[in-house]
Amino acid sequence: MLLVFSNGFWLSLPNRLRLAWLLVIACALLALAAQPAHALPLFNRQTGQNCMACHAGGQFPELTPYGRLFKMTGYTLGARTEVPLSAMAVVSDSSVANTSKSLSPSTDFFKQSDVILATASVFAGGKITDNIGAFIQVTYDPYAVQNADGSYSGHSNADNMDVRWADRFIGNDRDLILGVSLNNNPSVSDPWNTSPAWMQYVPVPSPGSSQFIDGTSPYPGYSAGSNIAGLTTYAFLDQTWYGELGLYGTARGPLSFMTAGIQPRTFMRGLNPYWRLAWNHEWGAHNVMVGTGGMYARVYEDPSDPSTIDRYLDWNVDSQYQYLLDPHTVTLQVVYASNRHGYPNAQGGQQTAFVDAAGNPLPLTNYKDRSHLLRAKASYVYQAQYGGSFSVFSLSGTSNTANITSGFDPGTLTITADPNAIAPSLPVNGSLSGNPSTRGWTLEAFWMPVQYARIGVQYTAYSRYNGASTNYDGFGRNASDNNSLFVYLWAAY
Repeated sequence: MLLVFSNGFWLSLPNRLRLAWLLVIACALLALAAQPAHALPLFNRQTGQNCMACHAGGQFPELTPYGRLFKMTGYTLGARTEVPLSAMAVVSDSSVANTSKSLSPSTDFFKQSDVILATASVFAGGKITDNIGAFIQVTYDPYAVQNADGSYSGHSNADNMDVRWADRFIGNDRDLILGVSLNNNPSVSDPWNTSPAWMQYVPVPSPGSSQFIDGTSPYPGYSAGSNIAGLTTYAFLDQTWYGELGLYGTARGPLSFMTAGIQPRTFMRGLNPYWRLAWNHEWGAHNVMVGTGGMYARVYEDPSDPSTIDRYLDWNVDSQYQYLLDPHTVTLQVVYASNRHGYPNAQGGQQTAFVDAAGNPLPLTNYKDRSHLLRAKASYVYQAQYGGSFSVFSLSGTSNTANITSGFDPGTLTITADPNAIAPSLPVNGSLSGNPSTRGWTLEAFWMPVQYARIGVQYTAYSRYNGASTNYDGFGRNASDNNSLFVYLWAAY
């Protein structure tokens, strides 16, 4: 069952009919529950295992110990499938608590309370040889491009890609996995879901109505940008010690397929190091991991000007605990991430266009900024069908006048969005403080009627946003105005 509609067809339906379609799809998925176990996504068909074998409580993409071994051995366990393809699609509905404090709610909160086809992906890969396998994802965004008339067009692009060679050496007192990964996203090769590439696990719709849902709240990430490719090598010793080292650079020439369709395109200077270390322990139904990772990246703001290089140092400490014993699945995750951003010398120490309420210039911009993120999540799944999670996030960092996007215009000493003003301010997404501080939590409940579909609802609440709890954008918008409800149907085949 492939849930892919043409964007024009889906958007042409009245909202009431879209809701009806959503119910029809859910009923169809329930009807599939009685079908044989061979009707599974790509990797399940290859291994002959059900989703619970690889994914905690059947919850994609969170991996079990078996799922991590499958990934680290290069996606090669089992028999090669005749058609190594799968598909995934997400239908969703997003709603922001307050849309009134906006100059153009229909633009800022596009598709508010509308059921939409949020995204769709095609996957290829699995076992290629006994030692070579792949995970390749191409994703379609129905709202990727806004046209001149205000309408939107869909666009496809390369998403997560991971091509591996791996081998496993088992002796009387040693169990060693060695591998090499060619990939396009630092940490996509990581086998734990606390890694930046995998901790945010629900696909995020691009319309403005979804801009404050959990998937767009602060998550750990590396600052390498898009349009990159890298080669890493890794080892997993005695199912206890994991280490991975790699280098990333701009995807060019034969590696361009890894970033096909990605916009905007960024460019890195030379090769940039990535590292990951972890300690893993399993006993009975329990497993725990404690690890650290990071990356140093040099990214051009303007590839034609070699002096415009932003330098980023990202590192994180993370931990994950799992309890896996039918009918219960428990997962606990904690990540602390730090980022240091060094700006090109030409940008540091500059004056900004905004002034204070008395007309005095603001402090000069920083040469470096730092940010710190703490994110924690607890989830529970019962009988691989019913589940829920609770997560909290807290982002803090240095204040920088370069990041102030709402403030006093020097000509009128008012906060105005008038594009003809000397310094127009930005409602809804603006920042009066220039500080990234954002805090909140997300509560989620989900139901998996079959092992390749999930129906979920998330509520994300903010106590602080862009450095303030109240009036963070200068137009009276409070952090709590961004509280968002997100309902989704996620299916794969």
